[in-house]
Amino acid sequence: MPDDATPPTLPLDALRALVAPVGALESAERLDGGLFATTYRVALADGRRVVVKTAPADAPGLLTHERDLIRTEAAVYALAGDRPDLPMPALLHTDFSRTVVAGDVVVAAHLDGVPWAKAGFGSPAEDPRAARAQADLGVLLGRIGTVTGDVFGYPQQPALQAPTWRAAFTAIVEALLGDAGRGGVPEIPADRVRAALAAHAAALDEVATPRLVHTDLWPGNLFVDPATGALTGVIDPERALWGDPVLDLVGADPMWDGVPEVVAGDLDTTSPGAAARLLLARMWLALVMTIEAPLRGYAGEWVAGYDAANRRSLARALDGLGV
Repeated sequence: MPDDATPPTLPLDALRALVAPVGALESAERLDGGLFATTYRVALADGRRVVVKTAPADAPGLLTHERDLIRTEAAVYALAGDRPDLPMPALLHTDFSRTVVAGDVVVAAHLDGVPWAKAGFGSPAEDPRAARAQADLGVLLGRIGTVTGDVFGYPQQPALQAPTWRAAFTAIVEALLGDAGRGGVPEIPADRVRAALAAHAAALDEVATPRLVHTDLWPGNLFVDPATGALTGVIDPERALWGDPVLDLVGADPMWDGVPEVVAGDLDTTSPGAAARLLLARMWLALVMTIEAPLRGYAGEWVAGYDAANRRSLARALDGLGV
């Protein structure tokens, strides 16, 4: 990613002010891995550790559904605070004033464990720790889906909400197509995408209840016990929405390696309607990943291969949907 797209560094005085309602700052360490948000691990004088995260409320590199995304993260953490079976960080403080820093801010408790992506596990077939993490992910996905809302769509985006999943999902996909046009992203098969939505409208209508969907349950956002593989927490729900839980299956499998049965759990993926919705979810995620890279200005030798893989996934989904 080019330097001018790198999230900005926060001055120590700003961090000190942001954590002041929680405790006195002792030291701060910037965390890597974020492509748009700026995140710090802060040690407080009383011995606690917290995480401070901020991101721009709006910027040219954001997709439409990503506006005000830190507020969504705060809302999901608040929901999880009433659900001990959802191992998310405790929400300690928010600052939506945009006066200390330009964007919104979440201060949350620091999670125990390490990201699964950095735990050094082997494959689930060969490493019982990875098998445990995979099984726990399936349990977590099922629990997240028990949290229900009043409307479908993105919490902070009224234009991307609707009383039906068909209407909300259509608006979400249309917004992505608009983002592609705004960013000059070439060769997006918009006509085929719209044909897929029309052809499988009845399948979308099968989703009757707005359920919480994290959308980004890949191993980088899942914390595990490095000794046992037990899932200890999940972070980064800033792109969560109310919708169809099958979206979490593709979020956990973004490169389409295949969703193990232990992850899908009791979620229907094989009936005609569910199979169509799973492919629509694949289409949606492939669009997100194809469009966001040029909008963000990603750069490097890896970008061409990444783009090609995402476009293959998009074509595969559209072929599977028969359009």
